[in-house]
Amino acid sequence: MDSDSPVIYGLEFQARALSAQTAETDIVRFLVGTQSLKFTNNQVHLVEFNEETGGVKTQIFHHPVGEIWSLQASPVKSEEFITCYNSLNESGICQMKGALWHLPEINEQLNDISDLNKVADIDTSEYGSDLKTIAYHPTDGTKVVSVVDNHFILWDLAESAPQITTVGTLMSKGQPRFTNGKWNPHNGSNQFITLNENNIRGWDLRSPSDPAWTILSAHSQIIRDLDFNVNRQYFLSTCGDDGYMKFWDIRQPSEPVLSRMEHSHWVWNIRINKFHDQLVLTSSSDSRVILYSIASISSESFGHMASHEENCDQNDENSSKEKMGDGVVGRYEEHEDSVYGVEWSSADPWTFASLSYDGRLVLNKVPRKYKYQILL
Repeated sequence: MDSDSPVIYGLEFQARALSAQTAETDIVRFLVGTQSLKFTNNQVHLVEFNEETGGVKTQIFHHPVGEIWSLQASPVKSEEFITCYNSLNESGICQMKGALWHLPEINEQLNDISDLNKVADIDTSEYGSDLKTIAYHPTDGTKVVSVVDNHFILWDLAESAPQITTVGTLMSKGQPRFTNGKWNPHNGSNQFITLNENNIRGWDLRSPSDPAWTILSAHSQIIRDLDFNVNRQYFLSTCGDDGYMKFWDIRQPSEPVLSRMEHSHWVWNIRINKFHDQLVLTSSSDSRVILYSIASISSESFGHMASHEENCDQNDENSSKEKMGDGVVGRYEEHEDSVYGVEWSSADPWTFASLSYDGRLVLNKVPRKYKYQILL
């Protein structure tokens, strides 16, 4: 197989929810959730990529309760995942809900669509209607945090029914609402990070009354996503509607460590590679996915690096012998609609998937010449 060739898988329905099957570390698998307007038609696709043949095989499951807005796989159980979905209540009004699901045993002899097993509802209705995400603890599959309106709620999933253990609330003028949230993987994962408008706040879940730290006006417009560098304790990345991706040292929140604008529209996702953290992905409403080398602030930094894209674009025989600097190493334009999701594989550090709203899932690999530069 030509390792630089993309593999495209098309879904029948529109989609925006994508997750790597995090607990599966031997096989490249991704979970995709659909957004069919007919709520009972929605599906979860388990997509497996065969690295030897370059092909994919899929298993499809019914998600009959509503259109999926976010999906996250368990960090410890490959068969479990959580969805946040939009459903009609008894009054005919749309309402966001959350649920924990269990994949049935996969039967490769059957091509029929299987039914998912609902383990439990994660009912956030008491705290509001605008559920944005339910995020797994980085290493503990029994802990999740839901983000709804101006609240973040820590749940214990170990019991037969999910139990609330901690609730935090953002108190400020007007009616603030969180737009996203993610665990900080460092220091025992006791911090949860929230986004609202263009502000970032870090909360200690042991004492959530006030933020432990803040980065206010981090972007000029709404921040859509954030990701932590799991190999550098204080470093996180953000992206948003201003088209920028930014990297921050939370000890020095006054200004970003690094800022780049490569997209021409809103940036929806940013993901730092957990194995080789100089590799960073972003996806945008401009229908593009961009792969960067951000070596200067990675854990594999090689001293002074010029910020130049020409080093990343060299094709001569010596290019593979040079360490990578900062710059764009790949622009991927296989999509024709807004790219709402991008994820690194948990099984192969060089493989990533992107998902656009028209239901197109694209699997790509880091170009071989850059892979060799990193491994030298």
